[in-house]
Amino acid sequence: MTPGASRIAVVIVTYNSARILGGCLASLPVGAQGVRLTTVVVADNASKDDSIGLAEKAAEQITGQTTGQTTGLPVRTVQVGRNAGYAAAVNAGIAALDLHELDAVFVMNPDCRLRAGSLAALADALGRERTGIAVPMLVSTEGVLHHSLRRTPTVRGALAEALIGGRLTARLGTLGEMVTDPGRYERPGPAVWATGAAMLISAAAVRDVGPWDESFLLYSEETEYALRAGDLGWTLWYESAAVVEHIGGEAKVNPMLAALLTVNRVRLFRRRRGRLASAAFYLAVLLGESIRAAAGRRTARASVVALLRPSRRLRALPG
Repeated sequence: MTPGASRIAVVIVTYNSARILGGCLASLPVGAQGVRLTTVVVADNASKDDSIGLAEKAAEQITGQTTGQTTGLPVRTVQVGRNAGYAAAVNAGIAALDLHELDAVFVMNPDCRLRAGSLAALADALGRERTGIAVPMLVSTEGVLHHSLRRTPTVRGALAEALIGGRLTARLGTLGEMVTDPGRYERPGPAVWATGAAMLISAAAVRDVGPWDESFLLYSEETEYALRAGDLGWTLWYESAAVVEHIGGEAKVNPMLAALLTVNRVRLFRRRRGRLASAAFYLAVLLGESIRAAAGRRTARASVVALLRPSRRLRALPG
C-alpha cells in the first residue's frame, strides 16, 4: 500500500438493480471516509430497468452524508452486453480501471450499504504482509450478523450437513463449512474464504491472481477466487471493524438459483480434489438435497434434478 490515504476504486455489479442501487451509491461517501475513492464502476449485466440511467445520474444526485453538501461520485458505467454473471461483470469492471493508479479494488453487490469508515478499516487490513483480500462483517439492515465466513469444503462436512443439516453441523466445532461462532466475528483474523458480496482486493493481488472464473455464472466464483489467491500465497483477512449491511438471500427461495449454487459447489470441489473424494462429495450433497426434497422443499427438488441430469443445468442466466 502507498503512504497516505489508500487509493480505492469500487466495482458494483448490477442486474435489474435500480430498486436497490441508489441506497448502495448513497452509502459510498460515508463508507469511504479515510480513503481516496478514485472511481466507482457500475458494471451492468444488460439490465432491463433503469440501473444504468440511475448510475449515470449518480455523480450529480448523491449527497455527501459527512458535509450535507451535494458532492458528485466519480461514477462510470460499463455495459457487459448480456446477463453474463457476477464474475464476468467483475472482470469487465476491473478491466476499466488502471490498477497501477490504485492500491485496491472493492467489489460489491448493489444490495450492500457501507457503514462509516468501512473501506479505511479494510484498507488497513491489506497493510499486513501478503494479505490480498479483506472482507467486512456483514449484517442485515436490522443489524443481525450474517455468517459470512467459511472453512475449506470437505467430504466429512458435506456428509454431516446432509444428515443433520447445515446449521446444526456448523455448531459442532469445525465440522461444518459455515463459521457460526459469534466470538469469531468479534475479532479480526485470517479466513479460508468468505461470502463475496463485499471484498477489498489489493491491486497487487488482482494482478497476480488474474480474472475471476466466469464459468460459474453465480455462486462459488468468490470461493474459487479466494482459494486460488490462497494457492498463490495471499491471505484473506476478516476485519470486524469494517461493517457492511447486506440484504441478500435470494438463493434460499429461488429454485433456479438454489440449483445453480448446489451444482457449482460440487463443480468447484471436483476441480480441486481427486476423483474418489469428488465422487464422495457429490453423493453427500445429493443425499442432503434428496432428504430435503422429500420433505417438500422446492429449492432442494430443483437441486436434485440439476445434480442428476446435467442437461437440466443452467448454462446461461436469464435475460
